[in-house]
Amino acid sequence: MRRKNYLVCLIVATALSLLSPLAKSATADRDWDWDSRYSVKEEQTVRNTFPLTGSGKKSLEVDNIFGSIEVVGTSGDQVQMVVTETFHAESKDRLERAKKEVSLDVTNENNVLRLYVNGPFRCQCNNNGWGEREHPGYMVKMDFKLEVPINMDVTLSTVNDGNVKVSNVAGDYRVRNVNGSIDITDAAGSGAVKTINGHVHVSFRQNPKENSEFSSLNGDVVLNFAQNLSADFRFKNMNGGVYTDYELTALPQRQTEGERKEGRFVYRSDRFTGGRVGAGGPEIRVENLNGAIRILQRHV
Repeated sequence: MRRKNYLVCLIVATALSLLSPLAKSATADRDWDWDSRYSVKEEQTVRNTFPLTGSGKKSLEVDNIFGSIEVVGTSGDQVQMVVTETFHAESKDRLERAKKEVSLDVTNENNVLRLYVNGPFRCQCNNNGWGEREHPGYMVKMDFKLEVPINMDVTLSTVNDGNVKVSNVAGDYRVRNVNGSIDITDAAGSGAVKTINGHVHVSFRQNPKENSEFSSLNGDVVLNFAQNLSADFRFKNMNGGVYTDYELTALPQRQTEGERKEGRFVYRSDRFTGGRVGAGGPEIRVENLNGAIRILQRHV
């Protein structure tokens, strides 16, 4: 049986600052039952292929609001996209209005493919995201499935009614969700993975070579690292433990940061704890509020 070290971190500090107004409002509405809210429903599938010409690093950006994102790395040199668009509306008139007001904006320039779901909900005028206008009487959900070159960098985000899944992508990553989980398998790059209501599960084919961060507000964070890990871990957790397969040694003492403010020195305390694995290396920061943090060794 593998021996595990158990690090229980109960840090009563600035973790509550993670509870932004977005997090509070999202928690209340995280279960979406559009069929009961709207009587009219229509679904269509959009398919497209995007060539990526030229040399150099390639990147994909998907900015979604309602719906899931699934990305799979392949040996090809182009992006294959399938989007399932589901329209929910209170009437046929509102359905037609949804088709006019909500769009998938695409730009493909300089090896950067951007997929941006646009609509009235992008307004930040007040908390409900619709501005001063009335509620439109419809909702449009877009579920993305994409096949991309394996070494592509990915920047992915969604907010409601969908999870994010990435597999076999060796590029760097920035992945965000609000009401849903994030699962990444066979990662080989570095980056940031953050969600609010859902788990974060990442397995590495190659360990990060640059500083990386992983966090959830309500859900476990589980990281499965490849063999021969060397890294410096920084943990912050409030309502949960930190569990690891690895022997940790103490990190070198950090110099206290201070600044002069109104004639006085103000010092910032470091509210993270952690340890070094192996000879040390990139900093891997892991945060959670309600849930466990698990740092595991991958055996497959």
